[in-house]
Amino acid sequence: MRYCFSGHESFPCKSMWLKKGYDYLVGHNKFTDPDAVVKLGVGKNMVQSIRFWLRAFGLLSDDEVTKIASYLFDDNGGKDPYAEDNFTLWILHYLLVITEFSSIYRLVFVDLQREKKEFDKDQILAFIKRKCNVPDQKNTFNENTVKKDIRVLLQTYLSPTNPKTNEEYTSLLLELGLLRENEGKYSFNEISMEQVNPLVVLFALVHIAGEDKTVSFDKLQVLSLTFCIPISFFLMIVRSLSEQYPEEISYTDNSGIRNVQFLKKINTIEVLNRYYNNDEF
Repeated sequence: MRYCFSGHESFPCKSMWLKKGYDYLVGHNKFTDPDAVVKLGVGKNMVQSIRFWLRAFGLLSDDEVTKIASYLFDDNGGKDPYAEDNFTLWILHYLLVITEFSSIYRLVFVDLQREKKEFDKDQILAFIKRKCNVPDQKNTFNENTVKKDIRVLLQTYLSPTNPKTNEEYTSLLLELGLLRENEGKYSFNEISMEQVNPLVVLFALVHIAGEDKTVSFDKLQVLSLTFCIPISFFLMIVRSLSEQYPEEISYTDNSGIRNVQFLKKINTIEVLNRYYNNDEF
């Protein structure tokens, strides 16, 4: 997959944008319509940004809303239309990283975090430049574009230190507290087991497995990094899930080979129902 570092028009995703964009699309509108600016009530660049973020969060595919978008945001039965639940924010963060439509989120949370826990903007820039310096990514690196992408990522996860308006507090994922800043240095916040509902992890396991019945240790590490949970704690969550749902999921640790196996077919909507509806499998 070729990296993409543009499309957001330099706007982080605002807290109401996903709902606004979803409602616009299910109202039989298109982002390319001449009156999109009027109907959405935002500037032309923001129209493109809303479309970009819907795609980046895996809520839009070929300009059609996805199943999970309807599940969360629909006015008729949507579980969290305004993304007010912390559980929803964790799901959206996971989808943003794993979907890879906006490449920087996977590159930073997974690839960069493998190498270092603390960094500055120049180090992110140099890291991305290095990742782009391969034949498959020829011409994907533009310094100014990537700098803007870095700025948007930081605005997505960090509360402003010297805000000029309340608008700067409206980035969707601020509450997760995944990054912190100290005098121009940034670092990943280690997330404790208590901060993440185990069903978020189960959703991620089911989603990343796809049609496979097994989730490899490498993918478990990717999920650990995505959620900023140390791998030892992450495996404790996985183990507790296997104990809670022994007929659905099994965690194996034999001779250093660690993986997850699904004993029956589970889909992501079933996992979400477990949380939002308190349903049993």
